[in-house]
Amino acid sequence: MNFTLSSKAVSSSKADCVVVAVPEQGDWPESTQQVDEALGGLLKQLVKSGDISGRNATTLMIPVSGQPWPRVLVVGSGKDAERNPTNYRKALIAAVGQLKDGAAGNVLLAFADSATTGDDQASSEAGRLSLIGRTLEDQLYTFHDYKSEKPKPRKLKKVTVSASATTKALKSAFELGLATGRGMNFTRDLGNTPPNICHPTWLAKQAEKLAKDFGNIKTEILDEKEMKKLGMNTLLSVAAGSKQPARLIVMEYRGGKAKDKPHVLVGKGITFDSGGISLKPGEGMDEMKYDMGGSASVFGAMRVLAETQPKINVVAVIAAAENMPDGGATRPGDIVTSMSGQTVEILNTDAEGRLVLCDALTYVKRFDPETVIDLATLTGACIIALGNHATGLLSNDDALANELLASGERACDRAWRLPLWDEYQAQLDSNFADMQNIGGRPAGTITAACFLSRFTKEYRWAHLDIAGTAWHSGKAKGSSGRPVPLLVDYLMSHAG
Repeated sequence: MNFTLSSKAVSSSKADCVVVAVPEQGDWPESTQQVDEALGGLLKQLVKSGDISGRNATTLMIPVSGQPWPRVLVVGSGKDAERNPTNYRKALIAAVGQLKDGAAGNVLLAFADSATTGDDQASSEAGRLSLIGRTLEDQLYTFHDYKSEKPKPRKLKKVTVSASATTKALKSAFELGLATGRGMNFTRDLGNTPPNICHPTWLAKQAEKLAKDFGNIKTEILDEKEMKKLGMNTLLSVAAGSKQPARLIVMEYRGGKAKDKPHVLVGKGITFDSGGISLKPGEGMDEMKYDMGGSASVFGAMRVLAETQPKINVVAVIAAAENMPDGGATRPGDIVTSMSGQTVEILNTDAEGRLVLCDALTYVKRFDPETVIDLATLTGACIIALGNHATGLLSNDDALANELLASGERACDRAWRLPLWDEYQAQLDSNFADMQNIGGRPAGTITAACFLSRFTKEYRWAHLDIAGTAWHSGKAKGSSGRPVPLLVDYLMSHAG
């Protein structure tokens, strides 16, 4: 697919289809006025007759003649006061939905001049162009690698996005959006790959390939022998029942100054989660291939960094393992010693994500991090609390938490903060070890984060529970690519 930016007048730009926005309430964008004038006021007539309402994300395809574009796709953009980045993106998604399997091969998208609300970044043309680029990439995503019969190629081959100018700043914003969309799609490819192929060793090979494809990524893979030597016994306890060996994957992007402390991303990489001896119910267990969603998101963010080359240092650490039951598997009641020296009584082997993460969170201290953010499909309780709309956020640092919340708002990839109070820590008390790995049903998302917090006291840390946002179930089953946009916005806000 070819995506380009153009500042040429919409009324004289050739395309198979031009896409314009009509608000439900507010002033019409300049591009829409140009198209309406070229059509002799047809759009205003259709608004008056009720054929165009302007309600957000409504669409109407209009065939026209005597113009440089034989079709006009009108998309409702809602009320000016309500056009936040989320609603703006809904309108974009509706537009792409009409175009992706349509008859137009060359589309002109005139949407960047529709005003949006939000902070200076979100409400700027650059912010809108970034969101357009990302939405084009992620909404045109397909995954059919394992189908014997491939779908017919789409007619849509080129999308030109209209902008007020083609300055370096606007081009960079648009390209960042496209790169973010590609990062999301990389995340989705990893998540959608079946678990008989996507196992820890395969995941490690993807990190090596990323380093080969982009020379600015350095990769190191630790095997089980090396992890054992480091004392990563909680991580290894999860892999004990699988024939697939665990791997610790380390990727480094050094785009900042040598003295700049790195921001560290830690991803849970459980490539399949059967629950181990604490076996999960059979229904829906196939979706446990998505239990590596945290690691997939880290991969996606690192790909964006490698492509856009911002001035920042970032280290990614992925704890990859497969959680399976067999004669060698960890049992409920086993006690293991973590890399930190703290002992853990494992009461439920299906609470394995925190076991691989705690050793990874201990390991990252060697990088003297500026901040540490871990990402994990950690608790079903997060889905009960927040549904599938918001990522759960818990942190030991208010400033870091607030930055991540703001990034989520700007990127239309929202998070919601939950408390991390000391009162919850008592639920992890064990009679036989320093802690147990579950805290019971009450506040399950919070007590899981409380467990992790015991390994993160020496740095600023945030935990993102993406159990409800990393993938879609049902008819639309598939990886979502979240929270790559949130991560990219956060990291770019710290780039020099």
